[in-house]
Amino acid sequence: MTLSTGTAAERERQRPAVAEQAPEPNRGAHRPPVKAWLQPVLISLIVVAAFIACYVGLQRDPQPHRVPIAVTGPSLPGEIQRALGDAVEVHPAADAATARHALERYDVVAVLDAAAPGHLNLQIAGAAGVSTTSAVSRLVDAYAQGAGAHMTTADVVPPVEHDARGLAGFYVAFGVSLAGFVLGSNVLGPAGVMHLRHRYFLLAGASAAIGTVGAIVVGPVLGAAPAPLVPLVFVLALLAAATAFTTKLLGALLGPIGLPITTLVLLTVGNATSGAVVGADLLPSWARTVSALLPPGAAVRGIADLSYDNGSHLAGPVLTLALWAIAAGFLLSLRPRLMRRRAAVA
Repeated sequence: MTLSTGTAAERERQRPAVAEQAPEPNRGAHRPPVKAWLQPVLISLIVVAAFIACYVGLQRDPQPHRVPIAVTGPSLPGEIQRALGDAVEVHPAADAATARHALERYDVVAVLDAAAPGHLNLQIAGAAGVSTTSAVSRLVDAYAQGAGAHMTTADVVPPVEHDARGLAGFYVAFGVSLAGFVLGSNVLGPAGVMHLRHRYFLLAGASAAIGTVGAIVVGPVLGAAPAPLVPLVFVLALLAAATAFTTKLLGALLGPIGLPITTLVLLTVGNATSGAVVGADLLPSWARTVSALLPPGAAVRGIADLSYDNGSHLAGPVLTLALWAIAAGFLLSLRPRLMRRRAAVA
């Protein structure tokens, strides 16, 4: 049995001195390595620079390149092609009805015909995007002024009333891509408590739910996309799945740097080059190539096609989205086998 010495008051007075002499927690711990300081700073700087460069840079001076327009008449197609050069891609049309059909099918974005001597009639598809139709109008107007002709313009395929700027496709694609990114990054966490196939079910089911909510909000609720609901749900669900599975894949393979790479490729470059804010025909050559290959660009094309062309050009966008989702899912399924082989070799 141990006897205590001194009164309780004396012991209480001694405690602060003891506490002051005790070393602070982690006082002797090593400083974090330089990488721990630099990596998050550099990643954040790269993301902000890429985001601003893509969105602001691509809108700074868009130049039309082979914008498809249908031109009627025996000599007018050749004159327009010579005058406007590579800025347009002239599709000679036998008559006004044929040209109008091409415009309504989204094969061209404008129709030009000589309504009378000295008078040009330009019909545009406003649903193709304000940037594209404005560029075509400026080009044809410059030609008309040089030729001393009068020009009238009519929008025969306008966007729906609640999408006056034609940007609904962009915002929908961005929102669904962002939701897919959040989904994929959050599924990285339960890897230790959830089997791979269960994570697959979670990603696929949640992607379908994201596509359904997005389609209902932009369609029946807001009336900003006149696309049929079921095909629109399918396209948006594929976009969510492509983004979610790709996010999961890069996060699993590359660790902390995987999510910033996904942000750069899909959310930043993918949405900036989607062709909604700046028409695909007005983008630089590299951006035009990327636009058709990344999920956001494919989704924007799919939404526009369903909304204004009855899905006649839907096969390409759907194939692109499906390939991204399937390829990412397949590579994810190979990862456990590769890890087991590495462990066996080690």
